Amino acid sequence: MSSLKLDLHDIFNNSKSIEKALNDVLSEAIQKKIPTIEIIPGKGSGQLKKRVIRFFEQPEIKRLYHRLQKDSKNFGRIFIHLKF
Repeated sequence: MSSLKLDLHDIFNNSKSIEKALNDVLSEAIQKKIPTIEIIPGKGSGQLKKRVIRFFEQPEIKRLYHRLQKDSKNFGRIFIHLKF
């Protein structure tokens, strides 16, 4: 498996669930050495996407991955590229 996928549509209005889901998918990717995480915050107002990006910009999280990529063809999708 070369990537993990996290769709946040079902929990977009639950702050604690979002943080937990992001932490869980990041931990799983690191544990299984999966190089890419695809996160789908959806298109909506953009607030959830900003929140996901803020989560990944925290210094203790940022050091765990190599690059955050916003999908140029799909506004509602973000890729996290891990470094191993």
